Amino acid sequence: MDCNKVGSLIMSLRKEKNMTQKDIAEKMNISDKTISKWERGMGCPDVTLLGDLSKILGVNIEKILSGDLEEKDTDGGNMKRIKFYVCRNCSNVITSTSEAEISCCGRKLTALIEKAEDESHRINVTDIENDYYIQMHHEMSKTHYISFVAFVSFDKVILTKLYPEQNAELRIPKIRRGKLYTYCSEHGLWVKGI
Repeated sequence: MDCNKVGSLIMSLRKEKNMTQKDIAEKMNISDKTISKWERGMGCPDVTLLGDLSKILGVNIEKILSGDLEEKDTDGGNMKRIKFYVCRNCSNVITSTSEAEISCCGRKLTALIEKAEDESHRINVTDIENDYYIQMHHEMSKTHYISFVAFVSFDKVILTKLYPEQNAELRIPKIRRGKLYTYCSEHGLWVKGI
C-alpha cells in the first residue's frame, strides 16, 4: 500500500465532500492530526478504521487501499448496453447502462448473460388495448420462479418484480420496439425482441 497515493485520495475525496480534516476526525473519533498525517503520506489508516472511512468518504475500502479510483471514459450510458445484476443472497435487482462495479450483501456481482428464449422459457406477448400482456408458463415455486420482467426501449426501462406466490404474467404499457427480459431464479436471464 502506497501511503502517498492513499493520502492523496483521502484528501481529494474529503474536499469533494466539502469536509475538513476535523469533520472526518470527529466522525471517526480520532484526532485531526491523524487525518493530516494520512493526507501527507506520513502513514496509512489502520485496518480497523477503514470501514468507517469508507462510509464517510463514500468509496469502497479496496479503492482506499489502492489509492486510485480509476475513472472510466464517459460512454453516455447507452440503453443498448443495459446490464442486469441479481444478488443471490437477498434477490436485489440492479441495472446499469455501462460497465460498473456492483456489489450487494458484501459480494461483487457479475452481469447476467442474456440467452434467447427457449421452449421452457417461452415469453408470450399479446396486444391488449394499449398494453402488452406478457405471460410465461413457468413454475412459480419458492426455489424456481420468474423473479423479474423488464422491458427496455431506447430511452426507458420498465421493471416489474415477480414473486413465487403469483403467476408469471403482467401487463406493461405498449411502447415502440424494444427488448423484453425475464429472469429465472435457476436458469438465468432470457430475452425476446418485441
